[in-house]
Amino acid sequence: MPGERRATVRLTSKADALLLPAIERSAGELFRGIPDLAWVADDELQTVERHQAQARAGTSWVIVDEADQPFGFLSAEEYGRELHIWELAVRQNRQGRGAGRALLETWIDYARSRGLKAITLTTFREVPWNAPWYARLGFEALSLAGAKDRLASVLREEERRGLPGERRCAMRLQL
Repeated sequence: MPGERRATVRLTSKADALLLPAIERSAGELFRGIPDLAWVADDELQTVERHQAQARAGTSWVIVDEADQPFGFLSAEEYGRELHIWELAVRQNRQGRGAGRALLETWIDYARSRGLKAITLTTFREVPWNAPWYARLGFEALSLAGAKDRLASVLREEERRGLPGERRCAMRLQL
């Protein structure tokens, strides 16, 4: 639209952190369309405290509208020479318009500027907006053996919390 300001990606503020669980919940609603994974829409969210800690660490970014209101976020942590994405979420009514890609591209640039070697994450193998989406952006699925200790541990913890291990995978983007 003429005159419409584009969305902006910026660091998460302490005030933004209060809004991020609702964004995560909204994004999760998409799982209701997959009958055997519908329960994920009601699964545990990252806490406001964790979002605030990631904001303080500078490892959480939001995408905001023209009124500077977040409608998506990406939160991560650095582990040695890698950046691990814990959550990428976009409010359901804003999905499919490039917000997730904008957040991820910002993170890739950030990781490269810090001299990191890779970006990692864990996700569902077959859910279209999970592993297949990341694969289109250059991420490679890792076997459990290729997942190394840290990622294998994350996958085991997810399974312990109730996520179906056989449907999950670790992924890596070499930088």
